[in-house]
Amino acid sequence: MQPHLKQLHQSAIRSLNEGDIQHAHKALVELVTNKPDFADGYFLMAMVNLRVGQIKKAIQLLDKTLSLDDSRIEYTAQLAKCYSLTGQLQLAKKTALSVQLDTIKLALDADTLGVALTQVGVHEYAIGYFEQALALCSNDQPQHAQYYYNYGVCTKFLGLFKQAENAFEQAISLNFLHHQSHFALADLIKANSDKNHIARLEKIAKQVSNPDAQLHIGHALGKEYQDIGDFNLAYLALEQGKAAKHRQSSFDNNTSQALFEHIEQLSVNSQHQLNNGNPTNEPIFVLGMPRSGTTLVERILSSHSDVQSAGELQDFGLCVKKLSQTTSSHVLDMETLSQAYTLDYEQLGSSYLQSTRVVTGNSKHFIDKLPFNFYYIDLITKALPNAKIICLLRDSMDTCIGNYRQLFTINNPYYSYSLNLLDTAKFYNRFYKLIEHFQSLHSNIKIVKYEELIEHPEQEIKNLVKFCDLEWQPACMNFHLNDAPVSTASKVQVRQPLNNKAIGRWRGFKPHTNEIENYLMAQGII
Repeated sequence: MQPHLKQLHQSAIRSLNEGDIQHAHKALVELVTNKPDFADGYFLMAMVNLRVGQIKKAIQLLDKTLSLDDSRIEYTAQLAKCYSLTGQLQLAKKTALSVQLDTIKLALDADTLGVALTQVGVHEYAIGYFEQALALCSNDQPQHAQYYYNYGVCTKFLGLFKQAENAFEQAISLNFLHHQSHFALADLIKANSDKNHIARLEKIAKQVSNPDAQLHIGHALGKEYQDIGDFNLAYLALEQGKAAKHRQSSFDNNTSQALFEHIEQLSVNSQHQLNNGNPTNEPIFVLGMPRSGTTLVERILSSHSDVQSAGELQDFGLCVKKLSQTTSSHVLDMETLSQAYTLDYEQLGSSYLQSTRVVTGNSKHFIDKLPFNFYYIDLITKALPNAKIICLLRDSMDTCIGNYRQLFTINNPYYSYSLNLLDTAKFYNRFYKLIEHFQSLHSNIKIVKYEELIEHPEQEIKNLVKFCDLEWQPACMNFHLNDAPVSTASKVQVRQPLNNKAIGRWRGFKPHTNEIENYLMAQGII
């Protein structure tokens, strides 16, 4: 390659590493224009697009890269990652597993493939790639902390809690400011007055300034203070940890209210439409507010030999978006929902089924446990009229505190209400009233009240099994013995027998909860 082009290549790499996206892009455009067969030029262009969120464009550029040179595992690993980020789980899994473990020579490549497989939800495959990444770490450097963290998350999903604890501690030993590992460790282990990380967390809280880092450390402190029974300090730690992130991305209650009202109006306007959806009875949708018992119900039903857990699938919303062909940047918005009611419902149902096959295979029934599928209940009944829909309801105060206490996916607009307790209560109010509305329209929705499930487990579990048209199996009562991976916030709790420890927990946070209690009473929820 000519010296001038080599300089452009090195300049682009340097700029990309320094975060100078504009300079990197300019150098790469000139580079591939002058040398259109240079694979790494297209690869770096893909990384530029990935940095700015243009994932579909990145995939196109990676396809071009691999057409010129398919020998570098780095290219394939990044393509698998991009597929997972866009919800193309089947392609992500196929692409990642096309790389044999013993051919990987760089830790970053192995780790990237493991992350892609984790996104797909096949943690039993992902763990091998994370182990390979750790084996390829020639020395302990601060940047290797992320490899240990990713391995720890995977082992936690698989129920290998001691291995997860060791991995998070190793990550912290390499990089004391690795905030994700501090939170993951606090979330994994129940602290007590003799064994906790509070002093260490208080120390790091004074050192971090990034809103995401403050959020993680605030949640870690909140969890451990609550574990030792100091609910006041727990709430104050959460409030302080969330403050900067809330200022950065406050929740838009007006837009949220308009969306809920639009969904309700669309369902009323379309209630006399002919339903010619896909007739399959495979899917069981378990939905509701997060932290309301959805994972518990999933574990109960997936303990049945005819039912497979598929995890929290994004597929229904993605299929709605894809078939609606709206140009808005959001998967869920009023324009997309309006267009969805003009779709061929059979095509929508079939597209959803096809897209889930990567994780559902050919099981007789599978559970889709994405809580926010409640937005799509009316469309689900049209596209999949024989699907079962189970909605969890939990005490409003416990649900609101549970959501406020939970560290959800960072920068996901679905969850930004949880950065403020009153916003959380307002969101719960909209959810509750939407579910009441859907109950008045549809007879195929089963409401399960969390407290009744805890108080009368045998009766409620048998009712669940019967609703799903399943034959009774005692394994459903022994759900805590189910050893399938869990990738939700309840990964520890659902491996324990039923207990009522979480009922009424919100009372410990008084008087911080007085405002939302008054609000929910005024709304008629309490």
